[in-house]
Amino acid sequence: MPNETTLSLVTEVAPADPASAQAHFEALLAFETDCWDVHASLVEDSRGFVLLDVRAPDLYRDGHILGAVNLPHGRIIGRNLADYPADTLFVVYCSGPHCNGADKAAVRLARLGRPVKKMIGGIEGWKVEGFPLVKG
Repeated sequence: MPNETTLSLVTEVAPADPASAQAHFEALLAFETDCWDVHASLVEDSRGFVLLDVRAPDLYRDGHILGAVNLPHGRIIGRNLADYPADTLFVVYCSGPHCNGADKAAVRLARLGRPVKKMIGGIEGWKVEGFPLVKG
């Protein structure tokens, strides 16, 4: 059994104090949500957000989350959001962890003064969790 002075790749940098850890993880949750929470909100019909699929239209047609609106990140401009109240929360997703489209969409929304969260995992995370996709 290692003694307390033995360092590992995990322990060579000391953990944050609990108050700092709390602040960090609460802040992280202000920026991100996950597939499970989005799915549960959609199932309960208690969403309180607009789910934006920010991938290309052909990818959206091949399979997307039921209820998601397709708005590719490059088309996120004020005119395309005019039908949504200013305080609408947008949850954005793209293909997955290997794609930064959701991050680009989040930046565009934030620049427009819109509340935004990213669904971590994207469509690939959604599929890994076993949640259904719709086509069309």
